[in-house]
Amino acid sequence: MIREQWQPFLKRWSEERVDAHDPEQDLPLEAEVARGRWLGFAPARAEELAAAEARLGRTLPPSLREFLLTTDGWRDAGVFIYRLAGASGLAWMADTDEGSRWIKAYRSTEFHESDEEPEGRIIARSLCLSLDGDAAVMFLDPEDVDEHGEWAAYWLASWSGRGPTRFRSFHDLMYDQYVSFHALCRPPGATRDHWDAEVERARLAALDGAVEEPLTVLEEASRFGNGRARLLRFQMLTILGDTHTVPLERVAVVKEERERAVFLRTPLFTRELLPLVYAEEQRAPMWGSTPLRLLGSCGSEEARAMAVGFDRDEFDPNGLTYGNPEFDRAVHDILDRLNTDPAFLRPEPGPEPGAAANKPGEDPTHTVRRLPDSLWPELRAAMALWRPVDEDHIAPVVLLAHPVLAEVITEERGREILSMRRGS
Repeated sequence: MIREQWQPFLKRWSEERVDAHDPEQDLPLEAEVARGRWLGFAPARAEELAAAEARLGRTLPPSLREFLLTTDGWRDAGVFIYRLAGASGLAWMADTDEGSRWIKAYRSTEFHESDEEPEGRIIARSLCLSLDGDAAVMFLDPEDVDEHGEWAAYWLASWSGRGPTRFRSFHDLMYDQYVSFHALCRPPGATRDHWDAEVERARLAALDGAVEEPLTVLEEASRFGNGRARLLRFQMLTILGDTHTVPLERVAVVKEERERAVFLRTPLFTRELLPLVYAEEQRAPMWGSTPLRLLGSCGSEEARAMAVGFDRDEFDPNGLTYGNPEFDRAVHDILDRLNTDPAFLRPEPGPEPGAAANKPGEDPTHTVRRLPDSLWPELRAAMALWRPVDEDHIAPVVLLAHPVLAEVITEERGREILSMRRGS
């Protein structure tokens, strides 16, 4: 990133940070920051950069050099790094007391068997960028250089539960810190407005049958803390068979108790997401963490009631409502025929000689097995009747709460559903 690109980016970051400041919860802003709406300092002079490079014995990577020629240091790089060094404050990790503590803490990883280079060794040779943080540090690895001369950059926090996070360059690391600031603070301004507008465009594109482009937009908007993007993306990934995304993501990003309570009463949650939570709970073991148990611990009396009131023995997916009346009727017609229509049944040989006896009332010559794949043409045709329950609803995710329908909707068929124009 050249100087002409750093300046507007850092200016926007500064203004959004000042606007996000909460005098009742945050530490007071420095008078200089509040007055100038600028988190940085005066630019470093060329001779100061030359002196730093001579002292360090290395030419600094391009994005860091241009950054320092824009501002000689920085306040609040994200949420957990409070101060970045200027040219005169740059030092090797091994040459500072703080850096030595990080090296010592991660030196033990050199004895772990791994295909990757030991973390302690990387930290020991790196250039420290941060002067102060919440048990967190930023540094650059001079031995990991790309074709543009950029050094690999790292962010590390002792409380994160994981090792250093690698970025391609100092610029990429700073952009990630800017994103994390947005995700945690949700500051008002042009950036938040931009992503709100992008999410709405992605929603309309998804309903029109686009898949990859909306997913890309929603993923990036989610990184910026846009809760609506996470909710929309969850629905698309669920239909595509993503088993790692949980339906409580939208609850997790709503910070205010009042807003969470409102969401838990919406048709999208009660009719589409909650059945998924219940279906997963019914299949889950009695121990461990599940979406329903997380929901019950989120602090809301209403959420706790949903968790406590669930009875896995009484939950019946056949009694679910699958959306608007026309679509719901069509889905139930299909499920009803599944148990009665010969078109959906197939005879199979009875038990082998010597096998367990048939149950009372069971046909001794054959058993009957459902053929879920036979449902797909009718379910696909029924999608023409589907309508969203509200403006945050873009896919019929409640279908996956029924075990037979979940078997029918493979990843390929889920993509076919998303590729249809949906809604009125």
